[in-house]
Amino acid sequence: MASDMEQFAAGVSLEAIGKAKDLQKRVWFTLLALIVCRLGTYVPLPGVNPSVIAEFLSQNKGGFIGVLDMFSGGAIGRMTMFSLGIVPYISASIIVQLMTSVFPSFEALKKEGEAGRKKLGLYTRYGAIGLAAIQAFGVAAGLEHLSGQHGAAAVTIPGAFFRIMTVLTLTGSTMFLVWVGDQITSRGIGNGTSLIIYAGIVANLPSALGRTLAVGRQGTVSVPVILLILAGIVGIVYFVVFMERAQRRIPIQYPKRQMAVGMPAVAQTTHLPLKLNSAGVIPPIFASSLISFPAVLVTFVRVSETSWLRTFTRLFERTQPLYILCFVGLVIFFAYFYTALMFNPQETADNLRKSGSYIPGIRPGQQTAEYIDYMLTRLTTVGSIYLAAVCVIPEFVVVRFSLPFFIGGTSILIVVSVTIDTISQIQSHLMAHQYEGLIRKARAQGRLS
Repeated sequence: MASDMEQFAAGVSLEAIGKAKDLQKRVWFTLLALIVCRLGTYVPLPGVNPSVIAEFLSQNKGGFIGVLDMFSGGAIGRMTMFSLGIVPYISASIIVQLMTSVFPSFEALKKEGEAGRKKLGLYTRYGAIGLAAIQAFGVAAGLEHLSGQHGAAAVTIPGAFFRIMTVLTLTGSTMFLVWVGDQITSRGIGNGTSLIIYAGIVANLPSALGRTLAVGRQGTVSVPVILLILAGIVGIVYFVVFMERAQRRIPIQYPKRQMAVGMPAVAQTTHLPLKLNSAGVIPPIFASSLISFPAVLVTFVRVSETSWLRTFTRLFERTQPLYILCFVGLVIFFAYFYTALMFNPQETADNLRKSGSYIPGIRPGQQTAEYIDYMLTRLTTVGSIYLAAVCVIPEFVVVRFSLPFFIGGTSILIVVSVTIDTISQIQSHLMAHQYEGLIRKARAQGRLS
């Protein structure tokens, strides 16, 4: 495996970005879009008492509310228009992608190319609207049942009008975030959905680190332990960077070609890079959003007087064995599932055979596909275990010392992975800009001569 750490650190400079005007426009568009998303997390939901909401969330921030608050960029903690965040869209995309593997009609749409992908994207948006409306109604009904310690109600004027207004506001805000994410993906830099989650986590990291240091000043946690935790965060960041850049390079042999008249034919050799973690940050995002959906509704609606709901809520608290098993299982499942969606060994083997290329020692065709699938399965096994470990192990430290959820393993993984992906896309745009410059110079020299 190769980490390519030096290659990752090099290649992106302000001087190079300053010369690429198109890249500048994309970067500025991305920043402005993310600023708009952040401003929306401070617009309060109409008809809600902020003090009662803050009191309720301070009592439940360590559970699934903390997970949802992280994905919403802190909007849940303020009960704003963007409280649902982009989680309903993520849940809808999970459902649609699973249906492409189960139903032949959806699988046929996937194979139709761009037209099929547009239809699947449309179904995903319809599903997001439905899930957002269901979650928004649950939140509205739950808010009407909330009250503070002194009897103050969370909703000033409860009733049908409040529920309809809340459903329309939260659903519309979610779809607006989906639209902004699509605009970032097409007109900006990076994946829009991941960047919206990334911006929310990064915006809350300074306050999270401040609260962590405050715990040390209050004497709740000793200073050496705080320093050890900070050193552990740095170590996790380095480990995630190393693992995200790790590759298994399969050698590829091209047929011999004569480069010039009178020269012997030379065989060209390259490699097929297979990432250790081909699924990226998608598995923990999918797993967190899927596992938190029912528990968050139970927490909000506050119908835990019945025994089975109380038991359900207690068993699915963070660091509980059932929660850990479900979360790890979902992370591993989505790591395999998303890798299978993104990489087709049979298609890769067919492309190599058509170009006359082959893997040394492996017969072209079906044997090549089986070999690539074997290597990809081994890599995904290690990659899924790495994802689960990075997401789960730091949570014990966070819960043990009552640290903010924003410095947990999942948030660190999202921040580092999205940063790596965004820098890689910036490097690609810079290389394209340099090639365009060389082509223009070559054409100018040709005209002058």
